[in-house]
Amino acid sequence: MTHIFLAVVGLSYLVLAAWCAWLPERTSRAVGFTLQPGQGQSEFFTVYGGLELALAIIFLWPLYRPDHVAFSLFVCLVIHGCLVLFRTGAFMIYSGFPVTTYLLAITEWIIFLTAAFFAWRHA
Repeated sequence: MTHIFLAVVGLSYLVLAAWCAWLPERTSRAVGFTLQPGQGQSEFFTVYGGLELALAIIFLWPLYRPDHVAFSLFVCLVIHGCLVLFRTGAFMIYSGFPVTTYLLAITEWIIFLTAAFFAWRHA
């Protein structure tokens, strides 16, 4: 089950990487960014597209190397734990969020809690 979970998360990040690379203006607007020509476009393409692809590779890696599932699961837990921490902080500091932000928060919590469950099972 852990392999399936990581594969689903990895494929999701692969789709996000492609979305950031092929439709950066649309993707950035969906999360509340306005891209400045050149620098802003390059930064979004690089940081969002590149990091999303890196995460996809890490989470899909156990499909190639099943013995590395603990590493991928640990990375998933740490990354999504930090996302949950900072998203929760953002909800306390800022206001005026669209539905997209709440959907992202729910998804981050689901991934974090599921990763925590599988990490606990593998401990």
